[in-house]
Amino acid sequence: MRKIRKVGESVMEQLCSVPRILISATGSGCGKTTVTAAILGALYKRGLQVQSFKCGPDYLDPMFHQYITGRPAYHADPFFLEPQPMRRLVSRVGTSADVSVLEGAMGYYDGIGQTERASAYTVSQILEVPTLLVLSPKGMGCSAGALCQGFLQFRRPNSIRGILLNDIRSGMYSYYRDILERETGCKVYGYLPHLPEAHLESRHLGLLTAAEVDGLDQKLSLLAQTAEETLDLDGILALASDTVPLPAASPLKKPEPAFRLGVAQDAAFCFYYAENLELLEQCGAQLVPFSPLSDAALPENLDGLYLGGGYPELFLPRLSDNTAFLQSLRTARKSGMPLLAECGGFLYLQESMTGADGVSYPLAGILPGISHLQDRLCRFGYVTLRAQEDTLLGPAGTEIQGHEFHYADTTENGTAFSAVRPNGKQWRAVVSRPGLAAGFPHLYFPSNPEVPRAFAGACLHYQKERETR
Repeated sequence: MRKIRKVGESVMEQLCSVPRILISATGSGCGKTTVTAAILGALYKRGLQVQSFKCGPDYLDPMFHQYITGRPAYHADPFFLEPQPMRRLVSRVGTSADVSVLEGAMGYYDGIGQTERASAYTVSQILEVPTLLVLSPKGMGCSAGALCQGFLQFRRPNSIRGILLNDIRSGMYSYYRDILERETGCKVYGYLPHLPEAHLESRHLGLLTAAEVDGLDQKLSLLAQTAEETLDLDGILALASDTVPLPAASPLKKPEPAFRLGVAQDAAFCFYYAENLELLEQCGAQLVPFSPLSDAALPENLDGLYLGGGYPELFLPRLSDNTAFLQSLRTARKSGMPLLAECGGFLYLQESMTGADGVSYPLAGILPGISHLQDRLCRFGYVTLRAQEDTLLGPAGTEIQGHEFHYADTTENGTAFSAVRPNGKQWRAVVSRPGLAAGFPHLYFPSNPEVPRAFAGACLHYQKERETR
């Protein structure tokens, strides 16, 4: 299924032809993630190595992808990466797989603001990947044809090559298939029936994490089995194989670990880009997991700490009551240990947080600030961050792409970086101290690899100081 060939003997350029397919939809709520999970599961059960990607800044869907495929999920996001780096990323991480499956965000053309910029459509054009459009046609008849025809005609060229129906009765499949194929000329590659027993629950930031879903194995098994029966998987694989080869990219080689980096990983802190962790390893980090929820102390002999985002607001009593761990964290910070914290990890470092129960829970107190939950998203969306001073992440002027997505706010947001949205709106973010950077933005390291290198450099410096004490 996969071919590597050389083109042009003078430049010896290698092209890697890994089959790839993008699953998009007419809009949010059509069951894109459910359909993607069903396809991933069915292909995996066939014995294929499946590499997944998410279009857009999302942590939750990739958790399900990884749970199904056993491989880290990556991101194909045109705001985070320019076209060539994105092509190299998809080529590099997909080259060891039999097929790559990309899941879009929102609707096919839904991008930044009122445009299609950085949408699944943009990804499909950059990667020249055939796209299947998921449609949930409840309440429609021939209008389903008009809707899909509109998607086909809205922008030219586009990569829509087929349609998938979701959440319909089996007896209605031929009805909708005939309408859609007649009116659009696009092939319908099957359907998923209404499967309430496979429903994936949500909350304020999106889906529950994969580790929290009751009976997840049974739900995913049902989705995979149903996909094998009701989707044209052979046709989907054939469509995926009909792609333009991407430039081959050499696999990253992990150096021997040079320092130990503690990474908070539990139900409260679980939002990490696979690319970020990978780049830290490339900088010499040995990733050492720890749990602020259940550990009594940090692991020994650490040279740095990384606290990602997640759901600390759901575990405030446990986090606050784990006083032994909080003291271990304070002691590490007093020793000068470098510390990077994003969103939930940032809030955990502050004085206290008021939960949904109205109770204020004391937290680490490493940073000033009192946080509380709001009833709506606060300052959410893509941001370009620019350092206004020298920080743990690089000198003044350092830029990196990221995003914010949170329902909490705090009295101390920090001022070390300017955060600028694509529409020009801007604010200050990130608290900076010697050896510390903490703020709401989730950073995407591949948009500026100098940032993880700077962080790694601080960890190595701390290691040398620690060893001479």
